[in-house]
Amino acid sequence: MTALWVIVPAHQEAARLGGTLDALAAQHDRDFTLVVVDNASTDGTADLAERFAARAPFPVHVLREPEKGVGCAVDTGFRHAIGQGARLLARTDADCLPHPGWTAAARAALTAGAGLACGRITARRDENGPAARAAFRALVATAAFFGRIRPAHRRRHGYLTPYRMHAGNNMAVTAALYEAVGGMPRRPSPTDRLFLNRVRRHTTAIVRVPGMVVENSTRRLRAYGVLGTARWYLDKGPGRQGEDPR
Repeated sequence: MTALWVIVPAHQEAARLGGTLDALAAQHDRDFTLVVVDNASTDGTADLAERFAARAPFPVHVLREPEKGVGCAVDTGFRHAIGQGARLLARTDADCLPHPGWTAAARAALTAGAGLACGRITARRDENGPAARAAFRALVATAAFFGRIRPAHRRRHGYLTPYRMHAGNNMAVTAALYEAVGGMPRRPSPTDRLFLNRVRRHTTAIVRVPGMVVENSTRRLRAYGVLGTARWYLDKGPGRQGEDPR
């Protein structure tokens, strides 16, 4: 049984999950167990994951989480892995493409003493040209800057370390820390900031890992626009939009 487990929550991702699974199969370090958590999908997401499990170069567990919300799916997957003996946990999303060195970098960071390892996200190349990828980098940098200066994130609120934005689709955490902070909030997205702030109140062992690179889908940005996406990240909801496109 491997110490590292990778969790992938998935809702209505039959069209994109295959790319994520192939990217995980192409990792340099494949000594991990994968957990795909189907979050109330109706489009064959779980069936795709089960077909992949039959040919995967590592063990695959496919779970069903009927309570809708990415936080519910992530928490179910993490707690399942911990219950199976996982000590190191990594997460990406079902519309993301981890670069080949992703699991190796995550494992190295956690075994070196990090409690939470945060990677770098870029825009998917198969969805965006150079100009769009550059715009995405600028938006990520702007969001990170806003997070650092946001009054609610200041250390006087009980945080042990300064705020540094991290994406839930590119993170790794020890099982001990995950349980110590109460896990991922069981709610719809956004959950990343809430989880990070739970960790910031508990430890300073948060590191940025340049070798953890994940290509991120930009379909929420295309669906909501810049202002709508900012509103969504501030937990103000999607406005007049319907279900989160991710």
